[in-house]
Amino acid sequence: MIQKTTFNPLTTIQSTQNSAMKDKTPAEMTQTFGDFLQNALNSVQNQEKNVQVVTDKYMVGQADISQVMIASSQAELSLQLTSQVRNKVVEAYQEIMRMQM
Repeated sequence: MIQKTTFNPLTTIQSTQNSAMKDKTPAEMTQTFGDFLQNALNSVQNQEKNVQVVTDKYMVGQADISQVMIASSQAELSLQLTSQVRNKVVEAYQEIMRMQM
């Protein structure tokens, strides 16, 4: 009999983060978050460069139009996600500034 296994990436990430965060100070967690954001921005930049490379390959006949469209869509979605995350961070900052102490 075959057993069905389920994989929930959110649970895996949360359990990993909880165990990793227990031993860290607030300054270390801030640095970790900063590194995470920097890696995310670098990833978006790399996807933008990939679109240019694939487009150049398409122009000389070394790539298919579907590859160009896929790379372009991925870069567009990443940029939209980055923009939304930025908006939420600014929103959160503004909300914190409105709080009365």
